[in-house]
Amino acid sequence: MQSYKTKGTCSSRIDFDVVDGKVTGVRFIGGCAGNTQGVARLVEGMSKEEVIARLEGIRCGAKPTSCPDQLAQALKQAQ
Repeated sequence: MQSYKTKGTCSSRIDFDVVDGKVTGVRFIGGCAGNTQGVARLVEGMSKEEVIARLEGIRCGAKPTSCPDQLAQALKQAQ
């Protein structure tokens, strides 16, 4: 399991794993519960590259980032 400390969002951390190139076990700590649970379920089993391509650059209102964008950033840094 890997953890990523988010920047600029209501969520404070994202826990996740990447197994054989697939994203699994995504869990947001904080944030909008319904939205973060939805994102976590939608990306389950998706390739790391596809999640990054779909979520990177999504903004939350006037903020320069969002919880989905932060997940993309976390995956870009993942080993």
